[in-house]
Amino acid sequence: MLKSMTGFASATGTLDSWSWTWELRSVNGKGLDLRLRVPDWIDGLEIGLRKALSAVAARGNVTLSLRITREEDVGGTFQINDGVLQSVLDAMAVIEAQVMDAGLSLAPSKASDILAMRGILDQKAQSDQDTTRLSKALLAQADDLIQSFDAMRQSEGAALETVLSAQLEEIGVLTTSAEQLAKSRSDDVAATLKRNLAKIMEAVIDVDETRIAQELALLAVKADITEEIDRLTAHVAAAQTLLEETAPIGRKMDFLMQEFNRETNTLCSKAQNAELTRIGLALKVLIDQMREQVQNVE
Repeated sequence: MLKSMTGFASATGTLDSWSWTWELRSVNGKGLDLRLRVPDWIDGLEIGLRKALSAVAARGNVTLSLRITREEDVGGTFQINDGVLQSVLDAMAVIEAQVMDAGLSLAPSKASDILAMRGILDQKAQSDQDTTRLSKALLAQADDLIQSFDAMRQSEGAALETVLSAQLEEIGVLTTSAEQLAKSRSDDVAATLKRNLAKIMEAVIDVDETRIAQELALLAVKADITEEIDRLTAHVAAAQTLLEETAPIGRKMDFLMQEFNRETNTLCSKAQNAELTRIGLALKVLIDQMREQVQNVE
């Protein structure tokens, strides 16, 4: 089943005095880039989450955020990190000494300013409490979160498949029209070449008929779009086969889009016919639209 690289899911949960909020989202990416913003004080959490996400996502920039809060007990569970506090105080003393040497003055520091610094105040729960139950509860809910996230990617993938299938069908129709037009004009092209050859023979004395015939034949070959039509037809069939695969196909589809574009450019350059040029330009627009959709395929 086709999957989109974009998806989103969120959830909330509680356990004892703990409460938390999940947010999982992904956008397009060349490979799989997992970015987890989860507490590092819960043993085994990040490893379990990475394993679960890797099982459902093959490509995309995936970001998972987890915010945890705790309803504190009466009496408080906060403690001062003495090592960090002493480092901050030493740094403040050095700064104040240098400022005084420069003849400047600083506003008095407040305890609340120091407490607000990162690392000064620790929660005992994060260092002292066993987080095994919390980790199990989070991982259990994460399974549901990831399944919801994957379901959204599959749903968007199904919509993408419908769009891509319709675009491939239209490319096939335009290719067939170009093929029929090329066949119908083959007699006209041959007649035009013969007329041109006759005019040259009449206007030029001592002309090398063989050389002129070779040049006209070369022009006829350059104007022939049979090879481009065959390749476009083969690319349509290859893309339709890819849409039936269950494995990620985004990279292969992206390569096919480049091939589609290359053959269409060549067809336009060989057109030498207003209607064939119109078909070629319609193909270019359609292929460009399809390429935009393919950028979302996993």
